[in-house]
Amino acid sequence: MSSDRPPLLYLVHRIPYPPNKGDKVRSFNILRQLARRHRVYLGTFVDHPDDRQHIAALSQWCEDVHVVDLNPRRARLASLRGLLTGEALSLPYYRDAGLARWVRDTVARHRIRDAVAFSGPMAQYLDVPGLSRRIVDFCDVDSAKWTQYAPERSWPMSWLYRREGARLLAFERRAAAATEASLFVTEAEADLFRRAAPEVAGKVAAMQNGVDAEFFSPTHDLEAPYPAGGPVLVFTGAMDYWPNVDAVTWFAADILPAIRARVPGVRLWIVGMNPSPAVQALVEEGRVVVTGTVPDVRPYLAHADVVVAPLRIARGIQNKVLEAMAMGRPVVLSAAPAVGLAAEDGRDCAIAADASDFADKVVELLARPDLRDAMGKAGRDAVLRGYSWSAHLAQLERLFAMRRADDPAAEAAAQDAPITAPAPAAPR
Repeated sequence: MSSDRPPLLYLVHRIPYPPNKGDKVRSFNILRQLARRHRVYLGTFVDHPDDRQHIAALSQWCEDVHVVDLNPRRARLASLRGLLTGEALSLPYYRDAGLARWVRDTVARHRIRDAVAFSGPMAQYLDVPGLSRRIVDFCDVDSAKWTQYAPERSWPMSWLYRREGARLLAFERRAAAATEASLFVTEAEADLFRRAAPEVAGKVAAMQNGVDAEFFSPTHDLEAPYPAGGPVLVFTGAMDYWPNVDAVTWFAADILPAIRARVPGVRLWIVGMNPSPAVQALVEEGRVVVTGTVPDVRPYLAHADVVVAPLRIARGIQNKVLEAMAMGRPVVLSAAPAVGLAAEDGRDCAIAADASDFADKVVELLARPDLRDAMGKAGRDAVLRGYSWSAHLAQLERLFAMRRADDPAAEAAAQDAPITAPAPAAPR
């Protein structure tokens, strides 16, 4: 790789390749954007054995990669030490002494000044001498997500989730105060954080998601994955992620029966990796299909009659919605994932107020091929207008450039400052 680009530290809570789930789509596209102007030093975790095969591919964009194996079960046990230390459990979950040493040594050896942390817990690694420009991409206000989960759980989990929300917000505020910019996936999420952390409101901005509209395009000739039968509704996503699990179980229980009453042959396909037992329990021979991991989600989108996104617990713009719209398919979504979406209800997509409204909108689309075609075309046009990865992610470099221009003295001081070793993180 060329050495004329400045070095940059990029820390991600999950390996950002392949981009096969929501957070990895965003973290990968950030990596690809950063690599155009920087020599990227990546520190990340691998939390699934299948992802280890993809580590070598990261050399296309990275100068160096440090990967930590994370066993989710052991990490959950390790996170419980937060109950003793008083901190959010998310922090010890992603805490590793080896990664902390690598960060310290890499920053010192390569005189790295710029750093980006993807997801709030990775900000705990940014407190090292030498860094002068730190950006945290929180994506969503995770503390609010935990608080939102609490009413859906019985005690003691409801207490634990409320505690996590409060302790994580305290950490998010400290991290935001110590960094040059805090980014969120929508203006609504950014506003939520500004209200929760008014002391850093001036350093909070939205950086929206995008979509690769050439890859996700209706022009590709993709073979239909569905056997002959009635119309197909499809939901895509990682099916061990609780908001997705909640979405499909709610859809199957409260929405699908109302659709079937008017369209008896309708079929639901749930497409995505790691289906939980609750998702697997939804299978009905020929009527509800759970695929598990698929090599390419595009054929399932391209040949779906309607794409559904019935998320009740959602923060930020959903990649699954943008990808379906880019594929030219009509999308019915609930109000939560529609917040901040630059699309017109009834033209670019259909936004449902409740279960009954959701069923009505799906039935109308199934009955009217002309409406499906028109909405699919309008939805793709909306994606092309408003969701270019390159346009959104150029904001990162502008933030770094503004920091250099606004505070040259801080930059010079950082270049000359001695780098001393911080205390190592607690081992996992």
